[in-house]
Amino acid sequence: MDGLGSTEPENTPPEFTPTEIREMEKLFKEVGEKSLSQEFCQELATRFSCSTDRKGKSAMKWEKVQSWFQDKQKESAPKVTKPKGERIAGLSGLLFEAQSSKDGGWFDVASFLNFRVIRTGNLEVRVRFAGFGKEEDEWVNVETGVRERSIPLESSECDQVHVGDLVICFRESDDDAIYCDARIVKINRRPHDVSGCRCIFVVCYEDDEAEFGWIGCVAGQNDGFSSSLESKRRTERVGMIA
Repeated sequence: MDGLGSTEPENTPPEFTPTEIREMEKLFKEVGEKSLSQEFCQELATRFSCSTDRKGKSAMKWEKVQSWFQDKQKESAPKVTKPKGERIAGLSGLLFEAQSSKDGGWFDVASFLNFRVIRTGNLEVRVRFAGFGKEEDEWVNVETGVRERSIPLESSECDQVHVGDLVICFRESDDDAIYCDARIVKINRRPHDVSGCRCIFVVCYEDDEAEFGWIGCVAGQNDGFSSSLESKRRTERVGMIA
């Protein structure tokens, strides 16, 4: 009845005090599953209800105490982990790219052949590059040289590119034609036409800090090199294979 006092509704379980939680934590470590028994929970609930810490609060119900211990039991149960073989199989749907130590370019990975841990403690994988034979296989550092395959950038998606973004861009010279990491340093947004994007992009390559520019997807020439925005947006590096 209104106005006769501030009692908690019966359907609202009383909260545990910090002292009660500390005691239950201690008891759980000491007795384990025995804390789930009705007799144990009834005795503990009675003790809590008579405590000065619970003055002005509703009496503690033993079911509430038992529920707390049940939740604690679930939290403490050992986690079931998948065997390593299953974790590796779960990556079968992912695509990766790896950086060649020969020219610094990033190439799509066809398969991972083997792995090893070197003296420094770093993990390396033996990579078969897509479109290349076994003579081009390389050992690659997993942490720094392997990542999920970059996402191709369409001409209509140029608004998603911003100054400071890291991208992977095609770079061609007399000796090489490879994809390299670069950073966008300048953008001049322009209206598109029937041929597609006409914005001007300037990138600075990560390896030698050389800058190159082009209009949309049309390669621009500079000192014998060309860059094309038929590029791929760079994704985060992958720390571990499995």
